[in-house]
Amino acid sequence: MKFTAKMTLAALAAFLIACGGEEPVAVDPTREAGEGKIFRAAPGLDALVPETAMIEKLAGGFVFTEGPLWVSRAWEGNPFLLFSDVPGNVIYKWAPAGGAPVDFKKPVFEGEVEEGRYVGSNGLTLDAEGNLFVAEHGNRRISKVTPDGKWSVFVDKYEGKRFNSPNDLVWRDADWLYFTDPPYGLLQQDESPDKDLDFNGIFRVSKDGKTLEMLDSRMTRPNGIGFSPDGKTMYVANSDPNEKVWLAYGVREDGTLTLSRPFFDVTAEMAEGLPDGLKVDSQGNLFGTGPGGVWIFSPDGTHLGTIQPTEVPANVAWGDDGSTLYMTARTGVYRIKLTTSGPIP
Repeated sequence: MKFTAKMTLAALAAFLIACGGEEPVAVDPTREAGEGKIFRAAPGLDALVPETAMIEKLAGGFVFTEGPLWVSRAWEGNPFLLFSDVPGNVIYKWAPAGGAPVDFKKPVFEGEVEEGRYVGSNGLTLDAEGNLFVAEHGNRRISKVTPDGKWSVFVDKYEGKRFNSPNDLVWRDADWLYFTDPPYGLLQQDESPDKDLDFNGIFRVSKDGKTLEMLDSRMTRPNGIGFSPDGKTMYVANSDPNEKVWLAYGVREDGTLTLSRPFFDVTAEMAEGLPDGLKVDSQGNLFGTGPGGVWIFSPDGTHLGTIQPTEVPANVAWGDDGSTLYMTARTGVYRIKLTTSGPIP
């Protein structure tokens, strides 16, 4: 047998035992990777994260970063990254050419801010025409921003009642925007006297903003949201310390949902962080921020590994040519180059 750098530990162990040797000591599955580490839980990770992949820190000094979005069309100039600082109440713009991020929108919420309340934006996405859609905590709405910079309210109420604080959002196709509405933008969350809805829901709204549907009201803290490449499965992260789980919903042809099923449960994990933002690559693998880092799952729910920046990430986005994973993590923004890729809105 010829030894190679990519020989698995199991194969090496079998070879040594067959030759009369002793089983080798287990190799640490976690390796240093620049500004963080990479944990290999299963061999399937090797096809997605190369052995040479390094985590790079792009910027720091923020309060709590969220909602990364790569903007490569419709807007003037070269491609750039947008991201939210939720308690900082700012949307930042970072250009690959270098330099510190600059203000894209400051403040997002212009009213009086109660101490401890997260009032800025969170999730960001683009529609087919390149319009920007912003999930706003303090304003309790989703806003639409045209490429020439005009802001307008896209949707802010369900059956006449204000949303809690729209959190993350994604287009399934060109016709429907799906979004989650946990209570994180309210100072007392579920106990807030300002909470109009008696549930934390998952919704969808038509592209003209005229048709709004509530899809599920049973999750305690619906957060990150995304779809499989064929659009037949919707993933939603539940950011509840007592029920840390990613759920998978079946999606009917008309875009409505079937009953959810647990996709992966990390309630027992003690590392810092909760299931939060997520993205799906072109092969259907799920990249979801969770305890300790970005958890990577195959379509069948196998945990392949975890990307662990030096700060715990809250959200991710595909960028550059689609093979760079950008990560917003507490006070910083990071990225890593992969051998898989995902769709850019």
